[in-house]
Amino acid sequence: MSKRRSAALASLVPLLVLAAACAPADDESAADPSTDSTASVSADACETDQLPLLTDGTLTIGTDSPAYEPWFVDNDPTNGEGYESAVAYAVAEQLGFSADEVTWVTVPFNTSYKPGAKPFDFDINQISITPSRAKVVDFSDGYYAAAQAVIALKGSPVSEISSIADLADYNLGAQTGTTSLSAITDIIKPANDPLVFEDTNAAKQALNNGQVDAILADLPTAFYISAVEISGSEIVGQFQPETGEQEEFGMLFEKGSELVPCVDAALAALREDGTLDEIQQRWLSDVVSVPELS
Repeated sequence: MSKRRSAALASLVPLLVLAAACAPADDESAADPSTDSTASVSADACETDQLPLLTDGTLTIGTDSPAYEPWFVDNDPTNGEGYESAVAYAVAEQLGFSADEVTWVTVPFNTSYKPGAKPFDFDINQISITPSRAKVVDFSDGYYAAAQAVIALKGSPVSEISSIADLADYNLGAQTGTTSLSAITDIIKPANDPLVFEDTNAAKQALNNGQVDAILADLPTAFYISAVEISGSEIVGQFQPETGEQEEFGMLFEKGSELVPCVDAALAALREDGTLDEIQQRWLSDVVSVPELS
């Protein structure tokens, strides 16, 4: 690990420990299973040769296949292109790994957050941090604040809506196991049960075929779908959960992983030095102009 990277982690880890120690006992975040491990980390524990890894000397990262843009480019997580690939390699470098010391494994989205042993050190795959998932897996701090987006064909009745309530009368669909599907069932609450798809490709095909009036996905994915993959489609709008809490993507770990606080320290360093902002500007800069659904 370079002296600059080591110093960044060494200076940030004690801050994480102090913040955890000073949090009030009744604070919701203090009870969040995904944040408990920050309380016991030390700078020495985050030295590269001390990290608790699946394979010594190698950082093993999981994601799904196909790996969609703009999160990955050309369905190839190893090229460092796309937002999540770039973030993963930035975290790896911060932890002291060169690109050739990173290995990727394929992990289907719907199995990533199931309980049990994991074939990776962490998984990065637009996985929203939720209390139910955090009961059986651990999460890093959020690395991207996500919104839900509604995609419809231009000129369709759905393209004219302006509120979440307006969506209730339409046939909607989303990938199984996603917060997009939860947003349909828990927030929109449509009159008809949503169509549930195994993956985003199946959802896109259903929209093209007229099987659904609209599909939901996270905003950057929706932007890529409408701009590149489905000609004649558009993003109708975006929205956050009714609670007003920002939905965030986190890296996912096996429950009890001692690697979590070190990755959190790496993310904090990348946030502080502007690297995360630079990566977001490069890969996700076009998603800011979508209207909010009331």
